[in-house]
Formats: sequence, C-alpha cells, structure tokens
Amino acid sequence: MSLFAGVVEWFATAANWTGSDGVPARLVEHLYYSGIALLIGLVIALPVGALVGHTGRGSFLLVGFGNGMRALPELGLLTLLALLMGIGLLPVVLALAVLAVPPVLAGAYAGVRNVNRATVDAARGMGMRESQVLLKVELPNALPLILGGVRSAALQVIATAAIAAVVSFGGFGRYLIDGQRQYDYAEMVAGAVLIALLALLVEGVLAMLQRAVVSPGLRSRAGRSPTVDIARPEPDAPSTPPPPAPELAGVER
Repeated sequence: MSLFAGVVEWFATAANWTGSDGVPARLVEHLYYSGIALLIGLVIALPVGALVGHTGRGSFLLVGFGNGMRALPELGLLTLLALLMGIGLLPVVLALAVLAVPPVLAGAYAGVRNVNRATVDAARGMGMRESQVLLKVELPNALPLILGGVRSAALQVIATAAIAAVVSFGGFGRYLIDGQRQYDYAEMVAGAVLIALLALLVEGVLAMLQRAVVSPGLRSRAGRSPTVDIARPEPDAPSTPPPPAPELAGVER
C-alpha cells in the first residue's frame, strides 16, 4: 500500500477521531498549549515594544534581543527547560512563549515608531499626556503592524507546538512521535498535515479579524513604505502665477 493510500486510510478510520487520542482531543490540546504561549508572549512583548517605540530609548538593545531570541533552537530550549524544571506544562509553554515574543515585539515597536511624527506632535500640542499619546494616538495607528506581528507569532507557535510531544504531552505532535516509534509513516504524515491545516486556518481567521478591526485608511497606509511621510500632503500648485518682480531703477533686465 502506498503512503498516500495509507494517509487516506488513517483519516478514514473512525478510531482516529474518537477517544483521548482522537483528532478532536489532540486539537484541543494543541490549541491550549499554543494559546497560553501566545498570551504570555503578548503580555511580555506588547508593552515593551510599544514603550520602546514611543520613547525611542533602548531600540538597539531591543533589536538585538529580538534577533537573539529568534536564533534559539526550540527543541534544545525545551529539553533544557524540562531538565531544569522537570516534565510538565510549564517548560512547554515557556519554550513556545519564547518563540512568540520576537514577532510581537517587532510589530509593536515598528508600529508605534512609524506613526507620523506630525500626528504625535499635534496630540502633544493639544495637551495630551505621554500615556494618552501612546494609548489614544500611537497604538490605534500602529494596529496593522501589531496585528501582523500577532499573526506571525500565532503561525510560528502553532507550527512548533508539536514539540510538546517530545516531553510526553499531547497535541498533533503526538502523531509524529508515536508514528516514528511504530514506523507508521502514514500517521506521521497525517500529523504533519493536521498541523499545517491548523496553522493555515488560524492564519486565515486572524487575517479576517485584522481586516474587520483595522479601518480601511490604516490598511492602505500599512501597505506603504514606513519611510515615506504619508500624512503630510504635497503643497497645492498656485492657481494664479505670481506677480512679476518690480523693476529696479537704473538696472537693465
């Protein structure tokens, strides 16, 4: 029997859709781990990125810190945390949260930092405090990039949450580990397909949510280069030509 036929048979088997090892139960576990990790990443990265973007202080450290976290190997980090903390949910969630922090951090920082300075100065000129400028002006204008960072973080966390099965936890990664131990390649492929489909589904849902939450004006601005001053209109051309310069006595043209 070919691998493709084996995968089709695996999905058609009723036993794989019921019980604690069925697809619905593994789906709930996968979303549970991913949701907690994403929430921790949001709580940590969103305030830090927004604050650094607002003040401009520590941006060099922020960029270096984010790039360093991206370079961490998730499987190695999970193994280290499991050795230090023991087998449990906490090492799994912390390892996935480390993966969620850099995209949210970058989105919050870039979104707030690229808000048009004329808009921010106008808000300060109206007497707004710095906290009001951040909450009422900068964060709403930074929403497209912030949500883009959240979408990227969710996609990476869901795609990587399969590592929870390495330390005897559930989720769709269970099919990969169990299939490898039993040399059941159809089960391994089915697990990979489920993870990919879940990641694409969550990405689509978050994209629709972003489209519903963000105003059309901000959506169009988010697609432009942040280095362009998009909030300052070009000066209008004069409707009438300027008057000629007065003649100076004794000076020939």
